[in-house]
Amino acid sequence: MIKKERPILLDLIKVGTLDIEKFQNEVIRPIIKMQHNLLIASFKNYLQKRKIDFVSLSDQKKRNKVSSIFKTDNTHKDRVLGFIIGHFSLNEFAFYTAHTSEINRRIVQIISQRIQDSIPQL
Repeated sequence: MIKKERPILLDLIKVGTLDIEKFQNEVIRPIIKMQHNLLIASFKNYLQKRKIDFVSLSDQKKRNKVSSIFKTDNTHKDRVLGFIIGHFSLNEFAFYTAHTSEINRRIVQIISQRIQDSIPQL
């Protein structure tokens, strides 16, 4: 069994950072980084299951497609949110429940950008 640990990302917290930004940088980003391979595998599976010919698209159309999927497919969006939220501690989950829509928006935005930046892996 492989033990996963959240990476420590340095220099993301600045003085005067809002609590939600602090949560994003201390909790969300490390979990997303830790789950990178799973997120890529899940997206590849999504493309395959929906028979999306991703390879034949231009780079810009690939980026647009990734963005479109995260905007329109709530099932896929909920799945990747689960990949991240499932790693929250009880205290983190309590903070999350108080700011659900904003944190979900940030998680989806970060993952969408990360997948766009990882297009060569797809």
